[in-house]
Amino acid sequence: MRTVSGSGNAQPTLAAPLWVLLPALALLPLALVLPALAHGGGWDLVGQFALAALQPSLDPLVLRSVVDGLGLTVGIALLGWAGSLVLGLLLGIASSRVVWHSLAGRLWPAELIRRLLALPRSIHELLWGLSLLQLLGLQPAVAVVAIAVPFGALVARVVSDQIDNLPLGALEALRSAGANAPAALLTALGPPLLPQLLSYGGYRLECALRSATLLGVFGLGGLGTELRLTLQSLAFHELWTGLWALLLTMLALEALVTGLRRRWAMPLRFGNGRQPVGRQGQELLLASVGLLPLLVAVAWSLGIHPGQLLQWQGLPPFGTANWGAVAALPWARLVAGTVLLTGLAAALAVGGAPLLLLVVAPWPWARLGLQGLWALGRLWPPPLTALLLLFVLEPGVVTGALALGFHNLGILGRLLLEAAAHTGTAAEQALVAGGSGPRLALLYGQFSPLARPYLAYGAYRADVILRESVVVGLVGATGLGSQLLEALSSFAWDQLAALVLAYAALTLLGEDLSDRLRHRLSTGTPAPGFRPPPGAAPAPAAAAAPPPTLG
Repeated sequence: MRTVSGSGNAQPTLAAPLWVLLPALALLPLALVLPALAHGGGWDLVGQFALAALQPSLDPLVLRSVVDGLGLTVGIALLGWAGSLVLGLLLGIASSRVVWHSLAGRLWPAELIRRLLALPRSIHELLWGLSLLQLLGLQPAVAVVAIAVPFGALVARVVSDQIDNLPLGALEALRSAGANAPAALLTALGPPLLPQLLSYGGYRLECALRSATLLGVFGLGGLGTELRLTLQSLAFHELWTGLWALLLTMLALEALVTGLRRRWAMPLRFGNGRQPVGRQGQELLLASVGLLPLLVAVAWSLGIHPGQLLQWQGLPPFGTANWGAVAALPWARLVAGTVLLTGLAAALAVGGAPLLLLVVAPWPWARLGLQGLWALGRLWPPPLTALLLLFVLEPGVVTGALALGFHNLGILGRLLLEAAAHTGTAAEQALVAGGSGPRLALLYGQFSPLARPYLAYGAYRADVILRESVVVGLVGATGLGSQLLEALSSFAWDQLAALVLAYAALTLLGEDLSDRLRHRLSTGTPAPGFRPPPGAAPAPAAAAAPPPTLG
């Protein structure tokens, strides 16, 4: 604690390093609630699950099934990712205020397109997948489109925001020199935008792989389906075979994306971006050209062609709309459950990462184990975590929040470690040399400069968790997600429409609140290693900074 004096009165304020630990206070009420929710029938199963990690099945049939499922998941992720980038780039340019002002002298078309894109962006890819499944049947194209549409809307928001926040001096100079608007836009804004798109494109590919796995959990094919079936049948050795394969794939992808980002997406300093030049530019061009036949080969191997999207299957007859029954739904309880689920999961994830790092600070080997646990959290789909927790906990908000919190804890933990690596250890080592303990040195030497940007990114993760709350409706987590999945399975289209609109409105409201909190926290230049969250309008000093590296 420290005091701030004003008008002769001293007011105590919390020291900056302690800000990152504030969300962890949610552990106190959680510790009081958990004993009442726990039951002792499943601890043996949890132990068997943990021990099976050391003995994954090597049966040839299991290995072949895992390889086939992983290939389908990676193929869906790759095609959905590529489609989202194309959609996002086109729609991002179409929704840019700078582009419309330069081409037509008007801003309202950009605002209209932005508002229209808010709806597909606010609906989770799981809802897109389950809805399209009713129209197109079970086929890989459903999962591809389910990823491409909402991801494309997210990419469009990032692209338009990045274009609108780039320095316009070069554009104005070219226009003054007589260059036409399209050529001036491409010449002035293309090069500084390119490294940001490269960085964000790699980030979306990691997200696409996780989303493809999640869609498989809900029956859309791939390794996620195998993971859920083996968990439900308690075949833990076969389950860990798939988990280890998925973990290796995820780590390989993260390493590849990180390497390419460092090679092509040059670091940005003081708002001035540098673009790939020379050999890097040639490599980028060759990689882009080589990606096209790869995508065609993947689509052919999965049996996907555009004509499948036009072959709609017959739907069961919808009943007559009963809006009275829709109005009678417990809306207050559903919305409150969703907000509580989101807040608790976000607090556990945001506050848990720095708290756990402080706990293991004296033991480097324990930090390595923590990083391994976080890697599992990033790839393990939240619905499967929730199903595993049901072995020892009652279904409800807390179970869903723990599942979502564990997944996002892995993401935020990795981000915090990367940011700490960028800031260096000079301040921490100086505190240790002065006699401070390892925990105090970490708290004041590392967390102090990272407090505000870390909490700003935590606000973005809360927005993401709100969208993701629908995925734990499978295990009875009270909220809109559970009711929505029930309406979808029973073809209650009146309830489904109302719940989707309510979910979209709630997520857009959460997005607005998250943006306001991020702008309040992100004053000045962000600390090294942190970047503005996707879609956030960066502060002027960091306007050209690339999007974050994590999903």
